Amino acid sequence: MNHCSKPQKTMRLALSSAFLFLTSFCPIFSQAIQESSKETPLLQKATLQDVVNYAIKNQPVIQQSLIDERITENQIRSRLADWYPQINFNYNLQHNFIVQTSIINGNPVKLGVKNLSAAQFTLSQQIFNRDVLLANQTKNDVLLQASQNTSFNKTDLAVNVSKAFYDVLATSQQIDVAEEDIVRLERSLNDARNQYNAGITDKIDFKRATISLNNTRASKKSYEEVLKSKLQNLKALMGYPVEQELEVSYDTLQMEREVTLDTMQNVDFTTRIEYQLLSTQKKLLEANLQYNKWSYLPNLSINGAYNLNFQNNQFTELYNRNYPNSFGLVTLSLPIYQGGRRRANTKVAEWQIKRVDWDIKGLQQNVSAEYSTALANYKGNLSLLLAQKENMDLAREVYDVLQLQYKSGIKTYLEVVTSETDLRLARINYYNALYQVLASKIDVQKALGQMNY
Repeated sequence: MNHCSKPQKTMRLALSSAFLFLTSFCPIFSQAIQESSKETPLLQKATLQDVVNYAIKNQPVIQQSLIDERITENQIRSRLADWYPQINFNYNLQHNFIVQTSIINGNPVKLGVKNLSAAQFTLSQQIFNRDVLLANQTKNDVLLQASQNTSFNKTDLAVNVSKAFYDVLATSQQIDVAEEDIVRLERSLNDARNQYNAGITDKIDFKRATISLNNTRASKKSYEEVLKSKLQNLKALMGYPVEQELEVSYDTLQMEREVTLDTMQNVDFTTRIEYQLLSTQKKLLEANLQYNKWSYLPNLSINGAYNLNFQNNQFTELYNRNYPNSFGLVTLSLPIYQGGRRRANTKVAEWQIKRVDWDIKGLQQNVSAEYSTALANYKGNLSLLLAQKENMDLAREVYDVLQLQYKSGIKTYLEVVTSETDLRLARINYYNALYQVLASKIDVQKALGQMNY
């Protein structure tokens, strides 16, 4: 046994030493290990802001947008690299099995040697090139466009996540209402059973109480199943792990305070991310128009080379002697006639700019219509919320009074059941109206350009 444990101990020692070496002298490897060990953070009692922040950080669409920004940055660097001197090196080694023969004055003469080797250093520099000039002039706008695409996706995600969050809260509140109703109905069922046992009432009240309790329990079960679906939808929007629990947190009183909104604001479509994207697109199209106008100008570049030439019939003595040469040149390239292509491309660029102008005008009209619709929905939902709040207070008061009168033998149990149903519906309608107001408020803020991220 001792003989077998010694190699194992040696192996563990070697692995430990290798790991220490890699983590001490290879920071990249160490960082990779640390990052791979990190798990996606989970939320505890997530508020709306927590949910939105998590979604913006972890949603795949946003991560893809950020990656697109990095890709764009490197693409620009690649295009701008043409502005710098381009230095290249070429090397070749050639062996002629049969040296070329030429006829000179009627006599065959072999020209060349059996072994050739050449090395070439070349240098080129663009002086004027419209492709590189376009990349240099539009680099900031291209980067801005990539960043605006990310902002657009973040804004759209924040709106959708917020609405999904309120949708989850509405269903959660329905479950809470059902749970409170079950407690009330169980108490009413006990009262009805006691009165029946005492001979005060017949079985009708007892059976009605049982029916109401069963219906409420079934409704609660239905709400719970719907809640599971809505939570999965919210997780998908957030990029949250599907297998992990997500518990949302909310303060109804705080939400009630947040329903107010200044309805006298004027809509300014220039604050919308869509307008900013179109403005950047127009700048790029204007640069493209200038690019097509530059097609009438020549391309100008300078080039140079230094060549090392080695020739010898004996391979072992090939590099003993060099026959170098070098040159420099200026290249001017000007297309004279291209069948009207340059003029047609210029016209296309001009029409593209005009088309974007109409896109901007269409956006302005759409934003105005969107704001009017969102504001009308908000005002309507707010009026409904105030009405439902009053109805809920009245329904609670009616239920409390009828419950006392029933216990005193003044009212029938049917009236109690009816009032309890009215109270349950009033509470559900109130909370649904509350979340509808908050969702419509988000639409108004989006239309005003206040949801930009």
